[in-house]
Amino acid sequence: MPVFAANLSFMFTEWSFIDRFSAAADAGFEAVEFLFPYECSPESIGKAVQDNDLEVVFFNLPAGNWDRGDRGLAALPERREEFRRGLRDVIPYVEATGTRRLHMMSGRAPLLSTEARDAYRSALAETLQHVEARGLTILIEPINQRDMPGYFLSDYDFALHTITEAGSDRVRMTYDFYHRQVIAGDLLPGFDRLFPVIGHIQIASAPGRHEPGSEELNSDYIFQRIDQSGYAGHVGCEYRPRHGTLEGLAWIKPYMTARPPQLRHPAHVTHPITPALPLV
Repeated sequence: MPVFAANLSFMFTEWSFIDRFSAAADAGFEAVEFLFPYECSPESIGKAVQDNDLEVVFFNLPAGNWDRGDRGLAALPERREEFRRGLRDVIPYVEATGTRRLHMMSGRAPLLSTEARDAYRSALAETLQHVEARGLTILIEPINQRDMPGYFLSDYDFALHTITEAGSDRVRMTYDFYHRQVIAGDLLPGFDRLFPVIGHIQIASAPGRHEPGSEELNSDYIFQRIDQSGYAGHVGCEYRPRHGTLEGLAWIKPYMTARPPQLRHPAHVTHPITPALPLV
């Protein structure tokens, strides 16, 4: 059975951010992920992680001013210096949490813009150079434009091409079954095709992005296929609880009781990279 990580930016929001770590641990989670830790000090985040014996699967690089509509900076050449400051600012949080993965958000820009594409590739190369010596993996994730209008990275072929072009097994894709369903459907053939570059998986129902299994996606079958694939990482629970986090956790209990003991900080798993696809 998959090993699940609670996304603390979506789940346990009934608690303050720091208190969500203990709430997730009390609910049986051994791993967490979240969007941004930057409103808290690295020390306070690190203490919450250590006190609750949690693994931090990933969080995002600084993504600009979220409240003003920023959704990342990588594809925005005019904000490169701000992006570089974020690369420096993230390191104390990496050291405090022990995470081995960071998500680089692209920001809002036209996908067909040559300037945005060049900026995105350049930002990825710079990020990789900045963190590779620390043994970190950079995640990129196609996100649907219904939830995030204008988001640059919303195409799976471009994401695959970017990863293969980067030429490093330290650049991987997050495959979110919810986003995939909204963007392209074809969930399991898409998963099989992209598996060689997948470094993290996330799950939610569709179309409402609630608890897995509560809408049109067959989560039992998805989890079986994840197991059959040999995927060795976590499955992030990035969903919006319908009526409260604890009230909605009935779906996960059979999987938690059936899973094998979790391996802390599993070895970095790589797969052979498929050739880049031509871009239309």
